[in-house]
Amino acid sequence: MFNFDTSYASLGEAFFKYALPTPVQTPQVLLYNEALAKDLSLPLAYQVSKAQMDQERLQFIAAQLSGNRIADNTQPMAQAYAGHQFGYFTMLGDGRAILLGEHIAAHHSRVDVQLKGAGATPYSRRGDGRATLRAMLREYLISEAMHGLGIPTSRSLAVVTTGEKVYREEIHEGAVLARIMKSHMRVGSFEYVRHYLTKDDLLTYTRYALNRHYPDAANHEMPSVALLKAVLVQQVNLIVQWMRVGFIHGVMNTDNMSIAGETFDYGPCAFINGYDPAKVFSSIDTNGRYAFGNQPGIAHWNLSCLANALLPIIDDDTDKAVAKAKEVLDLFPGLYTQAYTEMMAAKIGFNAASCSNEVVDLIKSLLNWMKTESADYTNTFLTIQQALVDDKINQSAFFQDWLSQRNLLLDQHGISLSQAQQIMKPNNPLVIPRNHLVEAVLDQVVLGGNMEGFNALLSILQSPYQMNDAIAEYQTPPPNGDGFYATYCGT
Repeated sequence: MFNFDTSYASLGEAFFKYALPTPVQTPQVLLYNEALAKDLSLPLAYQVSKAQMDQERLQFIAAQLSGNRIADNTQPMAQAYAGHQFGYFTMLGDGRAILLGEHIAAHHSRVDVQLKGAGATPYSRRGDGRATLRAMLREYLISEAMHGLGIPTSRSLAVVTTGEKVYREEIHEGAVLARIMKSHMRVGSFEYVRHYLTKDDLLTYTRYALNRHYPDAANHEMPSVALLKAVLVQQVNLIVQWMRVGFIHGVMNTDNMSIAGETFDYGPCAFINGYDPAKVFSSIDTNGRYAFGNQPGIAHWNLSCLANALLPIIDDDTDKAVAKAKEVLDLFPGLYTQAYTEMMAAKIGFNAASCSNEVVDLIKSLLNWMKTESADYTNTFLTIQQALVDDKINQSAFFQDWLSQRNLLLDQHGISLSQAQQIMKPNNPLVIPRNHLVEAVLDQVVLGGNMEGFNALLSILQSPYQMNDAIAEYQTPPPNGDGFYATYCGT
């Protein structure tokens, strides 16, 4: 099934521990991402016409993606890493995820294939290494929604039920998620090497990361500085995309920041309904550290942790190393402000060339009004775009006055209303994973075994910029706001 070539093993066992998945009782494929499988040159679940042959194929896929059957050409492993969790440094590692290997697709791309919920590993810290069906379905749904939104993300290949129970505060059905990423290298991976391994190991790891993810910078005379800058640019672009669609990651610890610039770990994540920069949905983020509006600053802070980990190989002189790292880190505010401003301008119809001070003031006044009125983040921009009629928004005297100012400013920049709409369309999704709808379809599967609602929502979210007849029911915010809605890690 997989064309494995696990280069990570060449780093040596100081960076990981070999770990076999714990077999499960009765693995069954609940979800299989046919489009992703095709892109990765993997066998399709329903490739043949005879039902019995389809069943045999599904059983084979279930065995591989539950961990019950291991390919001959790989040695599964749990990766070691550390990280700052809510600002505090700790040793971590894959406690419930096992890397099957690196799959090489027909177009020569290299991706990690990881099983989440595959059982205990040397890093499980007394945990059972298992995952609940609800949490894995949630990750499948949100990661595919993020992909549909055009945001760099881990992908979900499959959800395989295990036929076993998982014990948390309550008893849950168990499942394994097959996760696909460019790699699972994190800021916390470098923190681990810095704190627990040698300077030579740190240099080796840095060169490996550059060769794998930033080959154009691999021969840079200062590889550590080249890596820091490359990751910084990726994170600027990623966070701007989160802010564009109202996404709150919820647990921006350094072990959840990908070196390759992909969004991953969809436990306590959520999407904003009523706009509020201080909005938090994570049950464990009691102080609002990872609130919506704090995400750019936290990304910058996390990058400073990466810089600190790289200091020994930036320069032997600590003061010089700090100065060189600071020079890179100081790029973040300017790059982010420019990218964010251009993105927000596009959401209201202006191109990058027209980002004047007047446009910036227009954006600020709109966001201030949205915060005061708790206006729906997604639907406000769709109303501006004339892709949705929201009476509550349209009835506001401020909004009508603001819209007149916007139209006048568009005219001054030589942008017609039809041109503005074309600028807005790829920046304003018609649908997002509304929190109440996500929970409703998860309830239907977990409590009633009904996948119909889940599959319908998934289909809509995979094409969030495409209008269709069924879309209206997915655009309505929760009737009473988010109330006490909270998300959880699932561990």
